[in-house]
Amino acid sequence: MKLSVSGRAAAAAVVVATTLLATGSLAGAAPATPAVAAAPDIPVANVKAHLSQFQSIATANGGNRAHGRTGYRASLDYVKAKLDAAGFTTTIQQFTSSGRTGYNLIADWPGGDTTRVVMAGSHLDSVTAGPGINDNGSGSAAVLETALAVSRAGLQPTRHLRFAWWGAEELGMVGSRYYVNNLSSANRSRISAYLNFDMIGSPNPGYFVYDDDPTIEQTFKTYFSGLGVPTEIETEGDGRSDHAPFKNVGIPVGGLFSGADYVKTSAQAAKWGGTAGQPFDRCYHSSCDTIANLNDTALDRNADALAYAVWTLSS
Repeated sequence: MKLSVSGRAAAAAVVVATTLLATGSLAGAAPATPAVAAAPDIPVANVKAHLSQFQSIATANGGNRAHGRTGYRASLDYVKAKLDAAGFTTTIQQFTSSGRTGYNLIADWPGGDTTRVVMAGSHLDSVTAGPGINDNGSGSAAVLETALAVSRAGLQPTRHLRFAWWGAEELGMVGSRYYVNNLSSANRSRISAYLNFDMIGSPNPGYFVYDDDPTIEQTFKTYFSGLGVPTEIETEGDGRSDHAPFKNVGIPVGGLFSGADYVKTSAQAAKWGGTAGQPFDRCYHSSCDTIANLNDTALDRNADALAYAVWTLSS
């Protein structure tokens, strides 16, 4: 059964937003408390439809969607077409890495205070070994579907909303680092929060929350608390994904993760279900990271938490 935002979690959006405004804990907080609309439920079927497209793209392009390969550019074109049709202003940013051309895709939603930007992003590339459906089709598809939900809702956030899909993360966060390095100091200061989503549908999942910024961390914890789902601090991927370039220049960051090749403990299996003694994702960076390599419940919960954070932190 599809999970919806609980009344408790929806009400908590008001608490979190009020706290943001009262404490000014994200840059440029306004003095007045706005009405906060409840975030929508993100249909997991829609997220999986995007993942099926990524799988088909990989299958038609040598089995992967890696940097500099035709499967990556086809994935980017698919995402861009959806965003353009939904009313976003999209920009393709080009860079070179390992002798191949790479691309970032940036999508801005019209309106909101452009001196206070909330960004949500994910890396769109896979490794060359496989199609990269959990790593990181899962994050990319959930960010895309959340952006489309913004359009469907006609959201008018207080802060400006920006979404991003990064290239060449698997080569060392190349695309996101290129983006951050090419921002002026003024434009860096305008980003109030960057939210990162890398591997959020692992087949033997955990529920991990980045602890880099306390306000963003608490936003995600509040959502999962409303579902009765315990979380842990994310350590496996710390500094190894696209939040790192933002964090390194002082931009507040946060995000979600469901685990890679670390092994699930007995205590974690007791807390979350799944299989102790096995990796969170046994297909990490391998050819079996296909559309079959997903846990729908984790994908569903994390996509809904993504939307909750976007709605809450942008209001």
